[in-house]
Amino acid sequence: MEIRMNFDRKKLLLYAVTDSGKKADRPLPERVESALKGGATCIQLREKELTGEALMKEAEQIRALCAAYRVPLIINDDVELAVSLDADGVHVGQRDMGAKEARRRLGPGKIVGVSARTVEQAVRAWEDGADYLGVGAVFHTGSKADARQIAHDTLRRICVAVPIPAVAIGGITEENVLQLKGSGISGIAVISAVFAKEDVQAAAERLRKLAESVVETPKEQNAGDCQ
Repeated sequence: MEIRMNFDRKKLLLYAVTDSGKKADRPLPERVESALKGGATCIQLREKELTGEALMKEAEQIRALCAAYRVPLIINDDVELAVSLDADGVHVGQRDMGAKEARRRLGPGKIVGVSARTVEQAVRAWEDGADYLGVGAVFHTGSKADARQIAHDTLRRICVAVPIPAVAIGGITEENVLQLKGSGISGIAVISAVFAKEDVQAAAERLRKLAESVVETPKEQNAGDCQ
């Protein structure tokens, strides 16, 4: 299989997923900037309660922050929002718009991420044009009601089965993240472990260091890893 990469896989190291419901005492853009200051390498905008103008206003502010910190902004599920915002990419689940259609809508220069919990789903996502996978839940999580935990052996097999990078997601904390070492992942995706904390920046700093110890640096970087 030809290896394609629209972005440097190191951008997936600490993939912070927003949830404004975790802490309502500070505006979401302010907390996103704290995560960026703490070392978040990618931001996914995942706001289930916001719609319309309110969502677009938040999204525009976060887009500007991500651009300033040179960090990709990925939109969860909403391809229309990603297009109108000119975000860096979109992440879709197994029951959302397919990777092929998302790629057609976004164009070749954008990032398409796909959720996968089996080797078969991972291979299909790769064949359909995904740039990376979100694999989980790797631990029990309360952030997504229907997220069933997968075995770490399955995570390892997915990482071996496809050449695109995989990000572990689901229930990851400072206390359990080291259990993922040796799995082959390119990064960790976290929600509560960053955005539910009083000190978002400090939480991101600690997780960034832990992620660096978990993720194995590829022996050879693909020539396309240039952004």
